[in-house]
Amino acid sequence: MPPKTAPPRPTTGEPTPSTAVTAEAASRDEAASRAEAASPAEAPKRDPHTTVTKELAHRTTETDVFPARWTRISGTRFRFTAHWPAAHPFFGPVDDRHQDPMVVGETLRQASMVLAHAEFGAPADTHFVMWDLTVHVDPPALLLADAAEPVEFDVVCSEVRRRGRGLHSMRTTMEFRRAGRLVARGTGSTGCTSPRAYRRLRADRWNAPDTPVPLLPGISPQTAGRTRAEDVVLAPADRPGVWHLRVDTGHPVLFPRPNDHVPGMVLFEAARQAATAASGLYPFLPTTMTSGFTRYAELHSPCRIETEILDERPGEVTVRVEGRQDGESVFTAALTAARPARVRSLS
Repeated sequence: MPPKTAPPRPTTGEPTPSTAVTAEAASRDEAASRAEAASPAEAPKRDPHTTVTKELAHRTTETDVFPARWTRISGTRFRFTAHWPAAHPFFGPVDDRHQDPMVVGETLRQASMVLAHAEFGAPADTHFVMWDLTVHVDPPALLLADAAEPVEFDVVCSEVRRRGRGLHSMRTTMEFRRAGRLVARGTGSTGCTSPRAYRRLRADRWNAPDTPVPLLPGISPQTAGRTRAEDVVLAPADRPGVWHLRVDTGHPVLFPRPNDHVPGMVLFEAARQAATAASGLYPFLPTTMTSGFTRYAELHSPCRIETEILDERPGEVTVRVEGRQDGESVFTAALTAARPARVRSLS
């Protein structure tokens, strides 16, 4: 069980959409009801696709939104179209051939919130909680040369729990295809917290954004698998394989607006950078990424990122990552990547 001072799971930490989202959804539902009541001759023609807005995806700029539109297939099944750009200020290429595998997890996270709002009645001011996230990727299919091709992905919503007419929690499972080829699949469990409950839960940390967070010196971008120093989320620690979490509350993608804790996507990125640094693989192209979150990562308390390398199968390296803060586990993750075959000398 998590500490009493912490929630069952940490929130995603992304901005909430405007109240216009709820009004738009309500208006769309009313229009749908009128259309169903009308005779076939009178029923208005509707676009089968619904556009994803930055508010629904909990982002502040359009360039950070990866799902583009979706179609409702049934009450729990949906089909999305997404675009994974060839260039992005944070989710950019990891080398001259491959797109960033982390874009898969971010797309899954955004699509889950979109559906929670637009299809399952989560109010516009809902705070979302990511409990776990698992992503499987086929790196040879995540080619930079294919970035112009749209990504189609199917979503199945399960374990749906209601709170009145709204949403309490659900699991989303997704399969991503580009040009008909399976690129990735993933699943995540998401919960919803009302503003009143969230403020009660976070009462002692509510003013945390008002206190500046010291920016620690980062490790080298090359060691972390990044190209820009400002995207590094690890700082040196006291021994090999261990780092401190580097929190930059001014980062435009990781912290698009003030937050009272470290967003989950920062922790997921810290796991990837730690696995990269610990394994020494450049680029580190994970085929599997799993993570579980147990409590909030606070802004003003040191968070240690610890790694353990597990060579479980020939040709693969698995790195276990754990984030610890104030003596408690904040999150755990495991990332597996192919290890290049060694070239034997003929001499």
